Amino acid sequence: MRLSIDHRTVYRFSAPQTRIVQMLRLTPENSHDQTVARWRIDVDCDARMRRSRDGFGNAVTMLYADGPIDSLEIAVRGEVLTSHASGVVRGVAEVLPPALFLRATETTAADAALAAFAREALGSDGQLGGLHRFNRALHARFAPDCGRPQPGLTAAAAFARPSATTRDMAQMFLAGARALGAPARYVSGYSLADGAHRPTPHGWAEVHVDGLGWIAFDPSAGRSPEEEVVRVAIALDAAGAAPVAGSRLGEGEEELAVDVTVREQ
Repeated sequence: MRLSIDHRTVYRFSAPQTRIVQMLRLTPENSHDQTVARWRIDVDCDARMRRSRDGFGNAVTMLYADGPIDSLEIAVRGEVLTSHASGVVRGVAEVLPPALFLRATETTAADAALAAFAREALGSDGQLGGLHRFNRALHARFAPDCGRPQPGLTAAAAFARPSATTRDMAQMFLAGARALGAPARYVSGYSLADGAHRPTPHGWAEVHVDGLGWIAFDPSAGRSPEEEVVRVAIALDAAGAAPVAGSRLGEGEEELAVDVTVREQ
């Protein structure tokens, strides 16, 4: 499948900013089942951009812009060829041991209710079968929320709600999988299945399964993601894999608008 991605992030400020520093986790990389045909990141102001990697091995672009800056638009465009992989993650450079991803963060700690739900879903199918059961159970429990995720919402708090965004469902899956003793990590990227336009990139999970390696699970779809997704970044939680993160020096308020379009070519 050949997927075309257009991802725009616009910041508007109520007062001019003196300096902006952003870390952009917006660059997908080649793997066994993903080939980047073309990709570019543009900004609408004078800025210095430097390529690097973060602690999880993700490709990042550091953006430095000096003011006065009233607004900033970051535009990402590209095409990626993907193939069917049955959820198995192959050909990805691993810089950290799987055991690191057993660690819970502030937003991915499981409470008693979420841990019990995961254990009940696990059943007697073995680790892989149980994780698929848990994935389907989360999908069936929540109505989809297509809005922008609430900043800082924990997996436990999201589990108590009737609907959930893709980010929150992925973080609930992480929390439950870790409660079952399985290393799990958050994945940010893009998905054709989200429809033409969304206010955020897509999020799902990967779990390290004994004897198989990393396997992808998307509780918003109730199955493993396939060729409809483009994998970009991983971390312990959604904040660590955020497409755009940084700081600004200046007074006033900030307004953020995001639009993501994914189409099949």
